[in-house]
Amino acid sequence: MKKKILNILLVVLLITSCNDYLDIVPDNIPTIEQAFNMRTTAERYLFGCYSYLPKHSNIAQNPALTSGDEIWLHNNYSQSGWMVAQGYQDIVNPYLNYWQGARGGRDLYQAIRDCNIFLENIERVPDMDQSEKNRWIAEVKFLKAYYHFYLLRMYGPIPLKRENLHINTPVEEVKVYRDPVDEGFDYVVELIDEATPYLPATIVAESAELGRITQPIAASIKAYILVVAASPLFNGNTDYANFRDNRGKLLFNPVYDESKWVRAAEACESAVKMCDSLGYKLYYYSQSSRQYNVSPEIRMQMNIRNSMNEKWNSEVIWGNTNSMTDNMQIQGTPRGLDPSKITNRSAEGNAAVPLKIAGFFYSKNGVPIEEDKTWDYANRFQLRTGDDNSKYYIKLGYTTVAMNFDREPRYYASIGFDGGIWYGQGKYDDKDTWFVSAKKGEPSSNISNLTFNVTGIWPKKYVNYVNVIQENSYSREQYPWPVMRLANLYLLYAEALNEMEGPSEKVYELLDMIRTRAGLPGVIEAWSNYSNNPDKPASKEGLRDIIHRERTVELAFEGQRYWDLKRWKKAVNELNRPITGWDIEQQTPQGYYRERVLHQQTFTTKDYLWPIAETELLANRNTVQNPGW
Repeated sequence: MKKKILNILLVVLLITSCNDYLDIVPDNIPTIEQAFNMRTTAERYLFGCYSYLPKHSNIAQNPALTSGDEIWLHNNYSQSGWMVAQGYQDIVNPYLNYWQGARGGRDLYQAIRDCNIFLENIERVPDMDQSEKNRWIAEVKFLKAYYHFYLLRMYGPIPLKRENLHINTPVEEVKVYRDPVDEGFDYVVELIDEATPYLPATIVAESAELGRITQPIAASIKAYILVVAASPLFNGNTDYANFRDNRGKLLFNPVYDESKWVRAAEACESAVKMCDSLGYKLYYYSQSSRQYNVSPEIRMQMNIRNSMNEKWNSEVIWGNTNSMTDNMQIQGTPRGLDPSKITNRSAEGNAAVPLKIAGFFYSKNGVPIEEDKTWDYANRFQLRTGDDNSKYYIKLGYTTVAMNFDREPRYYASIGFDGGIWYGQGKYDDKDTWFVSAKKGEPSSNISNLTFNVTGIWPKKYVNYVNVIQENSYSREQYPWPVMRLANLYLLYAEALNEMEGPSEKVYELLDMIRTRAGLPGVIEAWSNYSNNPDKPASKEGLRDIIHRERTVELAFEGQRYWDLKRWKKAVNELNRPITGWDIEQQTPQGYYRERVLHQQTFTTKDYLWPIAETELLANRNTVQNPGW
């Protein structure tokens, strides 16, 4: 701890965007006194606190990208999260260890300690006015809250670090206990509430400060945290009814508390009102923003695709500039999309979408394909040929599979598939676009055994349409990972309201705003006219399923589904299903379009919470292991 308290040099070196600050650091090891003796060095420490933000866009470091079932990899592109998805997590040396900072995880307790050091010392800086100090304090309080929450969501009960222990603290006092889950959530929200009034409502100096914490970021993340706290994993979960520490203290309250949903709904409402007042709105693609004339079908797809990857668009509430989305675009782009540049390996396309994820997207009528009484679900694996009615989605005359036809716009905006139209990437006339050809021997097939897609389906949503595949390179428009966007907040609000009071006009309104942007009829209209279960939206349970499905589709590949499945306690069902894809080693449509099992996932109750490394348990006997590990 002494080393961490006395030495901020490591933190400074982490801030790659602030290398010009390094010449200010004294030649000797800087001390806390030196760090806070002037504004410039204190600002450096502030950015050091930001530098611990998880790499949300990193396929190797974000548990939500590959630890679940949305993205699958091949054996030559193994990553930490994917090892978890295959059932290889362990307690000796856990993958994505965010408690200690190992195997792809960041040390978030070190992040919290650095935040505490900042909060303990910032008032000593002489050349700053109090209003600026207050803003910086608020930013670091939010970061401290977010780091605690990230650990809570992974591990359940955690030790809360309200302040750093003194260097001379007796050994027995250093061996802290895990605090109960409810206390953890209350503390996180308390910190955010303390911070919010001193944060700016908007960023004025955009070129220098976009990505720093604002009031709408704080309000929307608070809303999300309270929805998580109210969800079944943390609210009345009897699976942990006997989860106690070695003092006998209960760490999970097994009694369901409906008031948690009330609190969550109020926070969502407050966040929505704030965002509305500040001009946030659902993104719609504007032709005037780019000088390309496109059909209504392509424009509708761009509404969805760009809502994630058009940087700083109108619905991005929090874009994490510490996590610029670059490699995920490489992994989401099919190699050989431009057949003339098939030897260019800059577009790797290793991120594969399992067939079951493709199956979650609605029919063109806005209901699940297995519920749509007009959609031939039984024959979804039969072959069909692209025609004039599908020319903006499927290559004219191309033979593909029936499940690619008559789907909602989000299907075509979010995923790429064999025979599917791929707008952009240097071609902006929608009468002359790229299309994916992925059967054996074709440009996007497995050619190198290093860069290929194991299911035959790509997460197109990651890829900005202005990227261009060049002769020997791939120019990419990077964008900050959207940790929170308005559609996510609307869905959280709809969920909280439904859990609190059941179906209502407000819930339908929130869902329908998102569905309208996606070119779909409203919930009541769609289920009444096309579903074989027309009364589903009229009950709390039925509407809950619709809201869950809507989150899965609208927020596909954005790092939400994995945590959603856990907080809903649905992971034990969904993550025990097989991962399947097309038979990508086949040349003919008849051979290629056969469902092939890649892996049978296994998920048990213990997997809802991350294991704590054995070294931590041996060092501190008061830190009890999570159940089942």
